[in-house]
Amino acid sequence: MSDAALAPLADAKVLYLTTTGCRSGQPRTIEIWFTCYQGKLYLNAERAYKAYWVINVIQNPRVHVRIKNQEFAGQARVLDRQQDADLWQVVAELSRQKYGWGEGLPVEIALL
Repeated sequence: MSDAALAPLADAKVLYLTTTGCRSGQPRTIEIWFTCYQGKLYLNAERAYKAYWVINVIQNPRVHVRIKNQEFAGQARVLDRQQDADLWQVVAELSRQKYGWGEGLPVEIALL
C-alpha cells in the first residue's frame, strides 16, 4: 500500500490487530500503537517474544487490521535485529516521535 493511501490513517492513535491464536485457532484482537513507513505498518511489542500476539504472528503471519473505520488483511513479520538493523532504528525513531516511546520488538505488517 502506498504512503499516500495510509496518510489519512497515520494520525490514528491505535489500531486493532487480529491474529489467530496459535493454540486455540480463534481470533485474538489487541489494541496497539503503530507507525507507518514506506507503505507498511509497524508495531512494537513491549514484551518481545513473550507477547502472545507475537507468538501468534510467528505461527501464522496472516493478520487483520482495523484503523479508524478501515479494515485490511495483512501479512506480518517480526524484524530481525541484524538483517533489518537500519529499518529497526527508523521504526524506533518514528515511534518515539509519535508516542515518546520506541522500544520493543518491531513487527512489520504489509497490507494486502
